[in-house]
Amino acid sequence: MLYGEKNIENAHLELWENPAVGRDYEIDIEFPEFTCLCPRSGYPDFAAIKITYIPGDYVVELKSLKLYLNSFRGKSISHEQAANVIYDELYNRLKPRYLCVIGDFNPRGNVKTVIKVTSTQT
Repeated sequence: MLYGEKNIENAHLELWENPAVGRDYEIDIEFPEFTCLCPRSGYPDFAAIKITYIPGDYVVELKSLKLYLNSFRGKSISHEQAANVIYDELYNRLKPRYLCVIGDFNPRGNVKTVIKVTSTQT
């Protein structure tokens, strides 16, 4: 197993203390090369994962987030479930003041899917 594969297999989200805990500020992260497997066909699905959050006490370390998101590449998971699993993991670990996760999936079979999960309705 290559070192990158080991890092992805052992991925976990690392948290850092928020350097400006008394201030509301927004963090936008885009992961344009997300991939997972369709649970029905086994074909790969590709997406851009967009994460926006207002941190509470913690922020997510970006390399650990990259490895965590790369861990989905061999998982059979629907678009809806992938967006919700990512949201739940970030929300439960970070406990942010606000969180939005968008899974913007590439068209397959002439169908495009965008899944948006937020901590408040907008």
